[in-house]
Amino acid sequence: MSVGEILSIAMFGTLVLCLFSGFPVAFVIGGIGVIFGLLGWSLDYFSLIEFFNLVPRIWGQTAENLILVAIPCFIFMGIMLEKSRVAADLLDVLAILLRRVPGGLALAVTLLGGIMAASTGIIGASVVMMTLMAMPTMLRHGYDKGLACGTIASSATLGILIPPSIMLVMMGDLLSISVGRLFLTAILPGLLLLSLYSIFVIGLAWFRPHLAPSVVEEEEIPRRDLYIRCLRALMAPVALIVAVLGSIFGGLATPTEAAGVGAFGAILLAAFNRRLTWGVTREVCENSALTIGMIFMIMIGATVFSYVFRSLGGEAMIVDALTDMGIGAWGTLLVLMGVVFLLGFFFDWIEITLIVLPIFGPVVAGLDFGDHVRSTEVIYWFAAMMAVNLQTSFLTPPFGMALFFVHGAAKGSIHMQHLYRGIVPFVGLQLAGLAAVMIWPEIALWLQRP
Repeated sequence: MSVGEILSIAMFGTLVLCLFSGFPVAFVIGGIGVIFGLLGWSLDYFSLIEFFNLVPRIWGQTAENLILVAIPCFIFMGIMLEKSRVAADLLDVLAILLRRVPGGLALAVTLLGGIMAASTGIIGASVVMMTLMAMPTMLRHGYDKGLACGTIASSATLGILIPPSIMLVMMGDLLSISVGRLFLTAILPGLLLLSLYSIFVIGLAWFRPHLAPSVVEEEEIPRRDLYIRCLRALMAPVALIVAVLGSIFGGLATPTEAAGVGAFGAILLAAFNRRLTWGVTREVCENSALTIGMIFMIMIGATVFSYVFRSLGGEAMIVDALTDMGIGAWGTLLVLMGVVFLLGFFFDWIEITLIVLPIFGPVVAGLDFGDHVRSTEVIYWFAAMMAVNLQTSFLTPPFGMALFFVHGAAKGSIHMQHLYRGIVPFVGLQLAGLAAVMIWPEIALWLQRP
């Protein structure tokens, strides 16, 4: 084993250990890259002049990358929508419309998650918002705490998969593929998961009604008033979805331009709902700046790490190791999916994406799956499976971020054991969705084909 391979293995192992240290992830990833670059230099395996190559790479891949302009706009749009109470009005209407369906309230929360996913794509804000809105209502009507936690956490994280999604924007940039085509690739897998959640909720309420009691309305709402409420509640998110996704898929705007349209549309909706005050605007800007700064600092640190790791021969070592295993294309894909799933138990999607994709993306792009997938579509198929797989990272204990968001926003009304118990079937549904996309690649590839 060469010096570079030893350094590469030690570098990756150090990263795994240091991510548990509690230090900011951006500084951990970037710092490890610098330290092992210096170690490689001291062992005559890395040149100091290569550190100068990091500056143009960081500038070109992060600071000057026009594709990544979509991320701040989508973040601003999601946080502004949270403050405009669009979701609260929509949940009230869905709960009324589905009150006679088994598990109608849980189904309303699930559908709301899908609709808001196509409007925002911001996970933290969505999970907290839906917990504050739906958890008290579900518990008040006698819903099982585990079912309530699982429904809210899983449906609120659909925004990481259903376009527009900042994760898809980052994946498209890291894999050097079209973000617009990637958006189309993720739509049907996202709707598949939404359908699986809905079927599970209805089936569970049908066979075990004590877990999801029917909601009894104190008074019947006149049909005309109900229609007006539905129109008002649906008009805002539908208009935003059409403006953002319609402009992309219709060829009228790039994802970056559509993100600006979405941010402006969110401002208009907040003004329409009379929520666009100076205090709200300032809070939205502050929260957006903090989130944007965190993401871009992690991207800068990941650029440093991946460059040094590649220069030390880590990428070539991984390719050679997978080739020497003799497990073929399918075996390699299953190993990669298993690794990503296991990493999701401990790390957030940002760390996994920025570390794994630059290393494994070129490996998968060169695999041959015969007649199962066209060679030109393998990378999009892989990206769709990665997106579905990465959604589980929000839900899998012990470090599923959505679980912590739900627990914090619930303010003592539920315990972590309720979260862990309630999320298990939804993680199983996500794995079923992943298997379906793997077996039937048309689920992901059909919409993006010319």
